[in-house]
Amino acid sequence: MLAEHFVLIETIGLNLFFAFIFIFIGLSIHDVMKKNDVPKLGQYVVYFVLFLGCAGFIAKGIIQFVWESQGVG
Repeated sequence: MLAEHFVLIETIGLNLFFAFIFIFIGLSIHDVMKKNDVPKLGQYVVYFVLFLGCAGFIAKGIIQFVWESQGVG
C-alpha cells in the first residue's frame, strides 16, 4: 500500500474515533441527567453545549478539507 492510503485510513479512523467518543459522552451524560432528575432547561443547555463541541470538530474538518483542496495547507 502506498503512503497516501495510510494517511487516508488514519484520517477516517480518527474521525470515526471522535464520532464514537461524542456518542459515548452523550449517552453517559444522558444517563447521569436521567438518574438525577435534571430539569428540562438544564438538559437542553447540556445537549446544546455538547452539540457545539461536535459542530466545532465538523467545522474544523470542513475548513481543513477546503484549504487542502485549494493548496493552502
